[in-house]
Amino acid sequence: MRIGLDVAQQRLEWDELVSRVRLAEDAGFDGVWGFDHFQPMYGEGPGPCFEGYTTLAALASLTERVRLGLLVTGMTYRHPSLLAAEAVTVDHASHGRLELALGAAWFEGEHRALGFEFPPAGDRVSRFEEAVQVVDALLTTDGVSFDGRHFRLANATLRPRPVQQPRPPLWIGAHGERMLGIAARFADAWHSFGDVEHLSRVSARLDGLAERAGRDPAAILRAASLSLSQSWDDVRRAVDAWTAAGFGYLVAGWPSEGRGRLEEFVERVLPEIAAS
Repeated sequence: MRIGLDVAQQRLEWDELVSRVRLAEDAGFDGVWGFDHFQPMYGEGPGPCFEGYTTLAALASLTERVRLGLLVTGMTYRHPSLLAAEAVTVDHASHGRLELALGAAWFEGEHRALGFEFPPAGDRVSRFEEAVQVVDALLTTDGVSFDGRHFRLANATLRPRPVQQPRPPLWIGAHGERMLGIAARFADAWHSFGDVEHLSRVSARLDGLAERAGRDPAAILRAASLSLSQSWDDVRRAVDAWTAAGFGYLVAGWPSEGRGRLEEFVERVLPEIAAS
């Protein structure tokens, strides 16, 4: 089981964010994850919230081993050609440590406040489906032409190619049937939120959709989230349950109890998971 750490990239000053990321690197976490928002999602009033891809590029130069990603990139915030260029940059800055995780976006209040277009859910999914194809094509192919309903490209080529070949691992955050269908066709990894019983059923739906798309379901990594605000025995049982359900990656949330709680997890539980 691979364990990543959500560094809770909101209401933090820069030095604290860097400190959390370095802790994750030194402790042996597989990856560190921020989010793709411009305002805090939780709490009252304004607060610090650093932009995702420039943050990843900066963190790439401050780390050596740990993988880097946003859970997940909101595809309403950037044209997919711009996102592809940003992804290539971060992949090179990190020497091939980017996890490229994409989603259709959901935070309506942030969109309205900052002037981002927020289409209805069905339109967001349609735009997302095209955007995934544009990003994938630009990262892997020369002379890309694309004539979609939402995006159009004409003989487009980006250089350099990503360090990771054919491109960084593509994660898709999905739950509904249409989004799962997109994940079944394109994703190297699928992430969603929920308990193990529920997501096991959703994972089985993903299996069927992948088979219908002509893909081996086993080629799609299954990822979920792990709370560290429970007893360590419960954390161990949760990891065992996710493993038994076929999940291979868990993103541990930064515990509300603070750094001491995380350090205890690193000392008492993380080595057991790594050795299993």
